[in-house]
Amino acid sequence: MLVHQFDRAIVPKRVVIMGSGGFVGAAVAARLAQDGVPTLCLGRAEVDLLAGDAARRLASLLRPEDSFVAVSARAPCKNADMLVENMIIARAMVAALARSPVAHVVNISSDAVYADSPVPLTESSCAQPSSLHGAMHLAREVLFASEQKAPLAVLRPSLLYGAADPHNGYGPNRFRRQAAAGEPIVLFGEGEERRDHVYIDDVAEIVARVIFRRSTGVLNIATGAVHSFRTIAEKVVALSGKPVAIKSSPRSGPMPHGGYRPFDIACCRAAFPDFRYTPLDAGLALAQTAEKL
Repeated sequence: MLVHQFDRAIVPKRVVIMGSGGFVGAAVAARLAQDGVPTLCLGRAEVDLLAGDAARRLASLLRPEDSFVAVSARAPCKNADMLVENMIIARAMVAALARSPVAHVVNISSDAVYADSPVPLTESSCAQPSSLHGAMHLAREVLFASEQKAPLAVLRPSLLYGAADPHNGYGPNRFRRQAAAGEPIVLFGEGEERRDHVYIDDVAEIVARVIFRRSTGVLNIATGAVHSFRTIAEKVVALSGKPVAIKSSPRSGPMPHGGYRPFDIACCRAAFPDFRYTPLDAGLALAQTAEKL
């Protein structure tokens, strides 16, 4: 769980977001801008983390008082080549941090690091990933913990959704776009697996709070509620106001995570008692409105 180094929110002198052009990084940058936090937004154009001089280049931009948010990754990690590239990216970041230490590091990881479990996952659940994506994130967590010495927070989000998602992954993001285009929503099987979906602005809010309190430790980012993909598709169609068909399709393999991946969010409630996750219905409506703008 998290331990706060500050007993109240303190705006840092500067936050460096490595991977600010991505879904999570852009949301974090926008959230920090609301409070006028000085932010250095870095993407591939500023620092190509796959380049040979990446660590030196990134280190030259860091200051001792910075908070550093590590978002950059090739995700989802689907094959061995992507795994290798992701470790090169992570190595460049930790090498830069070792060369130019900062005040605080926040590593954006994933719930994919956990083994499957029939009971709600907690921050103490077994980290035994069954996918390359999970293995990549777990290796990255170990790398940040062992190769740089700044206070470290590791955040493990569940499935994310929101208007700016670039991946168009199966779930709320793809369903919303299919419905907007009047295309049928095709489910894997009957869409019966139940997962925890988090609205992107909630992720950004938690990252900001972790930065402001200079928190350390591990925190899952999950709502504590699970919904089937069929239920989500039905909600999306209702919001669209269009006669969009929802179709089943044969599965090519077993349901991921046994079709059920719940979370116990007691640690999040303890860390931030006044924070409330956006309910699914409200989040879907917000994402639909934002995508139209």
